[in-house]
Amino acid sequence: MAKRDYYEILGVEKGAGAEDMKKAYRKLAVKYHPDKNPGDKAAEDNFKELGEAYDVLSDEQKRAAYDRYGHAAFQAGGPGAGTGRGGGGGFHDPFDIFREVFGGGGGGGIFEEFFGGGRQRSRSGALRGSDLRYDLEITLEEAARGAEKQIELERAQACEKCGGSGSSKPGGVKSCPTCGGAGQVITTRGFFQVQQPCPDCSGSGQIISNPCPDCRGQGRLDKLSRIKIRIPAGITDGARLRSSGNGDGGARGGPSGDLYIVIHIKRHEVFEREEDDLFCEVPISFAKATLGGEVMVPTLDGKASLKIPTGTQSATTFRLRGKGLPRLNSSSKGDLMVRVQVEVPTNLTAEQKEKLKTFSDSTGGQNEPMAESFFQKAKRFFS
Repeated sequence: MAKRDYYEILGVEKGAGAEDMKKAYRKLAVKYHPDKNPGDKAAEDNFKELGEAYDVLSDEQKRAAYDRYGHAAFQAGGPGAGTGRGGGGGFHDPFDIFREVFGGGGGGGIFEEFFGGGRQRSRSGALRGSDLRYDLEITLEEAARGAEKQIELERAQACEKCGGSGSSKPGGVKSCPTCGGAGQVITTRGFFQVQQPCPDCSGSGQIISNPCPDCRGQGRLDKLSRIKIRIPAGITDGARLRSSGNGDGGARGGPSGDLYIVIHIKRHEVFEREEDDLFCEVPISFAKATLGGEVMVPTLDGKASLKIPTGTQSATTFRLRGKGLPRLNSSSKGDLMVRVQVEVPTNLTAEQKEKLKTFSDSTGGQNEPMAESFFQKAKRFFS
């Protein structure tokens, strides 16, 4: 039977670029993969044909020879013969492109794991413990000054009774005879091989003849742990701290995982935070805003004096430099932004109302810059 055109096999135009061919090959390789089509001889043949086509067209020299001479380029004595695997009877490794795309260049990538491969366990069966997450709520003051906190959590730790071996007797742990301690077995699927977890040892590589009654052969038990955590000054909401080795203990003598502490800062009743700056609102009297003076404002370190200029308008913001939060891993600090709100007096006595009316009459609408500016802009609406 005459060979099909390689471009037709991949479903791409003759002038297709490398990325287009790669995408087409990846899509069809998944479609015709023997694992997805067990016992389907036609799918297996398509898969082989696809690999051969991509092997030629993904290589610049082979592609140039094929474009000029067709399949004859790779026949004995043809100009493309001897240019490497593929074309003349070789075969393109169908896993290569998936290793490249999904990051499994040395084996054990996503594609291989999907089809039952993946990294082998160590001969001892040791496995690294899982990483853990702990959400920790702190106050704004603790975020500003730094703090040391003690947290409690349950995590897997080595069983004291069996020393983490999982066996109640010395020598009770032996290498699995089925997989030879590798934890993986190799099965043949069509023309290639697939690694899978050993069914007899569940991938551990070990057989325990006398399981420990406390941990039931697992070598680990969940126990309550108390761990001290140092909170650095200036930490932000949502930041993660890593406590190395304080995750779950590893199985069969494997290393422990890590503990990640996610910081949540409580809402403060006075201050709002924006990066390293703090914001707060402070009420001042009508008289203070008019005549000027000093007011005491809160800071995270106590009180501070703020000078109010004569004629201060409501919503004016003042900056107190260095009164914000410390910058993480720095000696500098952010600022405190104080927004003043002028309070309008309520529940005035008759005498106070009379004096205020006298004051209003005496100004005659003068010394009101905001009102003058507004009505100057809006006068066309009143004409």
